Amino acid sequence: MAEPRADKVQFELVSPEKLLLSEPVDMVVVPGGEGNFGVLIGHAPLISTVRPGVIDVYEGTKITERIFVAGGFAEVTPERCTVLADEAMPLSDLDKASIDGELRGFEGTAATLRDQVARTSGSEHDEAAAELVAIEKRIAVCNAKLQALSQGAAH
Repeated sequence: MAEPRADKVQFELVSPEKLLLSEPVDMVVVPGGEGNFGVLIGHAPLISTVRPGVIDVYEGTKITERIFVAGGFAEVTPERCTVLADEAMPLSDLDKASIDGELRGFEGTAATLRDQVARTSGSEHDEAAAELVAIEKRIAVCNAKLQALSQGAAH
């Protein structure tokens, strides 16, 4: 782990599997639930949900790392920004063709589940509705990945 510096904010990115990143940075921009927010040293304490999107890590005015996160939570203190991500990967690891394929599969499954929800009742309806919510979240993540890729080309 890098030593904290007085002029930098300590940024930590944690996934369910492991600590992905822990380093002092000039600024980090996080896709918060209410919109993107930037964190510099001395930031006011904050806890926020994280929506699917890209975390930008800055050294000076230059973005040095772009990391896609599928959601999670962020905790900010004056010295530190910690993101607990549901899933995280470098933006460069995203592959449009495989995301498109996943998205088509999820959309087909969602259509089937919507039909099942409409024609069932009781526990069968409830199970299909719960599955549909989970699939819709995966669709939202796929769409966020595709949006990140299209915006990543602009950076």
